Amino acid sequence: MEIKEVVNKIKEKGRVRIKEGNGSILELIDINQWNPETDDYEGIFLFFNLFQIRTIAEQFSEVSLDIVEFATKPTIYHTPVNRLLNNGPIEHGNVRFSLIKKEYWNKLLFAYSQPLVLQYSKIQEFDFETPEFFPLLSAGTKELFLSSEGDIKILKA
Repeated sequence: MEIKEVVNKIKEKGRVRIKEGNGSILELIDINQWNPETDDYEGIFLFFNLFQIRTIAEQFSEVSLDIVEFATKPTIYHTPVNRLLNNGPIEHGNVRFSLIKKEYWNKLLFAYSQPLVLQYSKIQEFDFETPEFFPLLSAGTKELFLSSEGDIKILKA
């Protein structure tokens, strides 16, 4: 699967379905194409770069940024939504995000250059297939709540 083809499909259709190495089908959606009537509110914003967090979250403390930057295990973070974000999976005033460091998936996100929303597809059809495992599907995936003031709460260890 060529990353360039995936990026072109997202630009053309606003979303793409990829069957990853474990057999799960991931749907990657452009933020502007996320639809509150048909898409999942448990979607996760995916970033290739730490600075992209500003697009969806309030200003973070240095402690919170360090936690995201230096995490060694795949982690999903929950945080209060940025007041300027008006589209995407916002649930009870919070958003979920993950900084994807695994090389293949990081390159895909970098090639698109904008945050994408991940949701797990309920439809078995897919556009592309890759042998690469998606990191958030591993058994060791953690979940943390981070506040802009630096408060941290472990949701799933």
